[in-house]
Amino acid sequence: MTATASSWLDLLVKVGPDDADRDRERVLNAALHAFLDFGIRRTSMGEIAKRSGISPATLYRRFSGKDDVVWAVGRREARRLIARVDNCVDVGSSAEDQIVAMFLAATVGVRHNRLLQRLLATEPDIILPLLTLDGGPVLDLGRAYLSDFLRRLQQGGELPAFDPEPVAEMVARVALSLVLLPQTCLPLDDEDAVRAFARRHLALMLGWAPSDGA
Repeated sequence: MTATASSWLDLLVKVGPDDADRDRERVLNAALHAFLDFGIRRTSMGEIAKRSGISPATLYRRFSGKDDVVWAVGRREARRLIARVDNCVDVGSSAEDQIVAMFLAATVGVRHNRLLQRLLATEPDIILPLLTLDGGPVLDLGRAYLSDFLRRLQQGGELPAFDPEPVAEMVARVALSLVLLPQTCLPLDDEDAVRAFARRHLALMLGWAPSDGA
């Protein structure tokens, strides 16, 4: 079953009663640490239950199997990334500053995500299909988030009128390529240089004259 961009964004951002359940959070925390320690393939439901402090029977009542747990952990990681990006953006600042802050927070967040980096290094056969041949939902999410971000600025009169989706997709594809091919001449480990890069190059796509600030 496929999902539209907006429905993927809704699914990841909105927290339902199950997501707020303390026992569920305990399971997801335990699973995340087990995945970091052993990888996904070598982590059993028994290990997750033991680390969670619940019985395997209780675990299976909440999750149908390990794939369900893996998806729940991934959804929470994506939701946390979105929240961190939003927290780094000062909505009272200029459109340029907001977009630069968003780009920096997203870049740092993805490159420093321990689970993602762990899987890319040790279990690429699990994660790479989800970011390439089967990566439509990931691209949908990035495009949906960025499109909503740009539309909010347009509605506030801070950006000119244009269709934000092609620009959002271009930025999302660049971000995805940086995950898949981290070797780059771009200064991604220098936050000041990332800000300067964003001001200079995102300005060309979004049609503002870049400021001298970094």
